[in-house]
Amino acid sequence: MGKVKALVLTGFGLNCDWETAHALERVGAHAERVHLNSLVTGGKTLAVYQVFVVGGGFSWADEHGAGVILAMRLKHRLGDAIREFIAKGGLILGICNGFQVLVNLGVLPAFDGVSFTREVALIHNDCGNFRDQWVHLAVNAESPCVFTRGLERLELPVRHGEGKFYAGTKVMEKLEANGQVVLRYAGADGAPAQGSFPENPNGSLNDIAGICDPSGRIFGLMPHPEAYHHWTHHPDWTLQKERLRRQNVRFSEEGIGLEIFRNAVHYASESHGA
Repeated sequence: MGKVKALVLTGFGLNCDWETAHALERVGAHAERVHLNSLVTGGKTLAVYQVFVVGGGFSWADEHGAGVILAMRLKHRLGDAIREFIAKGGLILGICNGFQVLVNLGVLPAFDGVSFTREVALIHNDCGNFRDQWVHLAVNAESPCVFTRGLERLELPVRHGEGKFYAGTKVMEKLEANGQVVLRYAGADGAPAQGSFPENPNGSLNDIAGICDPSGRIFGLMPHPEAYHHWTHHPDWTLQKERLRRQNVRFSEEGIGLEIFRNAVHYASESHGA
């Protein structure tokens, strides 16, 4: 079958598509940046891809709430195609604005399969302003998420004004019981942030930074893995390099964010025989 094919959505205020496509290419995928209109009009079809990424940005300038309009466009114009894509084992990744889109669309958390009904929300940050910072993340080893396999801790940047994860008590209990909470905001030592600011930059309930569906094939997160595909993206990279040099430790120039994309491509390759 050749390389895993990944579709990175573009258009109407989405951004980070170039970085996301580059990260996917670096880990062996064939990534295509595809405008939403090309999917809606049939110029491109989702069915020929194995990975579908809705990246960061400000789709429709966050009118009516972040990700709301794009979610409705996908639901009413591409709902059947998305449902079929999921049923055939495709992977979906939503990053930042993409995460907001996926929860508004109702493909996350999808306790009982895709219903296109919203069950959780990403709302305005408790701090009252846009946050652009690096965060520490603890990975739930019990989660079925295929994107985070083999990972324990991450450090990635966030850039959002509406990133507070919120849901009702019963939904939160179900997410925790199912292991669908994938990432939590943490301190530098990996301990839970317990809601403390700025370790938890937005006030997310239970420090939630990312969730998956029950299959682990649909994943949404607020931090940006594509923004750490090379280690020089980190603000302390020169300090880290010097410490490793003095310890005579060999180091990779890859940023840890690449591992999320590598896991996706590896899984798609294994499951689809690429």
